[in-house]
Amino acid sequence: MLITKDMGIMEIVQKYPATVEVLQRFGMGCIGCAAAHFENIEQGALAHGIDVPKLMEALNEAAAKA
Repeated sequence: MLITKDMGIMEIVQKYPATVEVLQRFGMGCIGCAAAHFENIEQGALAHGIDVPKLMEALNEAAAKA
């Protein structure tokens, strides 16, 4: 697993740019959000009512292809 739920949102976006599309598809417009600078993936997902395991699967698929 390349990405874990405790990693920072901006950390994964910078390391794996392909994850931006995944975050947007799941309803997390993280790039423009101030919270993205201090929230981890799980915190952001829960704040938006997103299924964390499904998001993590999609993020890791995108990161693996990059």
